[in-house]
Amino acid sequence: MSPLPCVNLSITIHKPYIKVYDFLADPMNFPLWASGLAKGLKKWGHVWMAETDNGMMKVKFSERNEYGIVDHSIFLSAENEIRIPMRVLINKTGSEVLFTLFRQPDMNEEKFAADIGWVEKDLKALKTLLEGR
Repeated sequence: MSPLPCVNLSITIHKPYIKVYDFLADPMNFPLWASGLAKGLKKWGHVWMAETDNGMMKVKFSERNEYGIVDHSIFLSAENEIRIPMRVLINKTGSEVLFTLFRQPDMNEEKFAADIGWVEKDLKALKTLLEGR
């Protein structure tokens, strides 16, 4: 199987790295800016579940770490995991948030373009939330 096509999206946030990382490292903050998880997120034991337009889905979040990694995965089914790499980088007195979006095998160009727009909207919501506008 060939590698999936992808785009890397980023946004500059005028807040210190540690504030941005701490916010993103807490899964309970994702519904505040990630519209795909906006209906709610619950933890049952070690498993996170998100209420989505397509019903309940398992979500896995990376553990806190010293590298700014805030990856997460969404499980459409037990066999179908969509990995979403994210990073927070120090950018002088601010931060850069990087988001990699993979085009899924069954996704046409139009749907992929729509997903890119969706992620860009969510990243702008994150910026607005963290910068307090």
